[in-house]
Amino acid sequence: MRADSGNRGGAKWAGAPRKAHAGQPIPKPGRNEPCWCGSTKKYKTCHAAFDDKLTILAANGHVVPSRNLIKTPEQVEKIKESAKINIAVLDEIQAKICEGMKLSEIDKIVYEMTTDMGGIPAPLNYEGYPYSVCTSVNDQVCHGFPLEERFLREGDIVNVDCSTILNGYFSDSSRMFCIGDVGPEKKRLVEVTKECVEKGLAEVKPWGFLGDMGQAVHDHAFANGYTVVREIGGHGVGLQFHEEPWVGYNSVRGTQMVMAPGMIFTIEPMVNMGKVEIYVDDENDWEVYTEDGMPSAQWEIMVLVTENGHEVLCW
Repeated sequence: MRADSGNRGGAKWAGAPRKAHAGQPIPKPGRNEPCWCGSTKKYKTCHAAFDDKLTILAANGHVVPSRNLIKTPEQVEKIKESAKINIAVLDEIQAKICEGMKLSEIDKIVYEMTTDMGGIPAPLNYEGYPYSVCTSVNDQVCHGFPLEERFLREGDIVNVDCSTILNGYFSDSSRMFCIGDVGPEKKRLVEVTKECVEKGLAEVKPWGFLGDMGQAVHDHAFANGYTVVREIGGHGVGLQFHEEPWVGYNSVRGTQMVMAPGMIFTIEPMVNMGKVEIYVDDENDWEVYTEDGMPSAQWEIMVLVTENGHEVLCW
């Protein structure tokens, strides 16, 4: 879904990335007091070294995550349970999507399967969004409506963006699908966009920067002759549908927020075959299209930063 665009809330849509505050002191409990993370361990044996590292980074002018962005092991396990539903639903779509299928059938599958498994489709009624899933076809960049009257045709490429709430915990991912015999140019766009996600994922390392990941995505897209949407990006996720940080893909190494262990965010670049400019449908204020009518592709994964690297939680 989207992030701030002036007076609207959320976390994926933004005229520019919001600036987080750097250099602020991090309040700390006493060394023998219980750790702030709720582990019941003494602070000195739990998150003291972690906080010291963030304090030094902040003092050097880097943007560091606030504590509410650091998930505890218990929270991570509950988020993973939500992700199991999201993955299963997209697996079901992958097995059934085909030429001639109504987009509304995808919406029905998502709603019924999510609720049957005990979850709630996160997009449904989010800021007035009227469906359980986003289906973005060809030149639709994102937030496409799964309409009753729209059928999938041979040669279409479609992004199915699925998000789940389970017991108050959120998961979010999307996949691209090629319908029937897709031309080589569209097929290559889909493949390169997936490679962009993989290039970005390889840069997700503890104590690195979101800009490391963003530049890797950007460089691979541009090396293949594509552009990466600037106004829409990824986001933190887990305890809310959309959390900080805003995650862009036109960034520079060594910049943006520090990727600290315990952070969870999405990698979801929207890659255009043509020019970078986009526009929002005037009538529904949701569906986003490429300005030049050329195709766009997007893959989305949800990743946890770990002490040793990363773990993909949802795909």
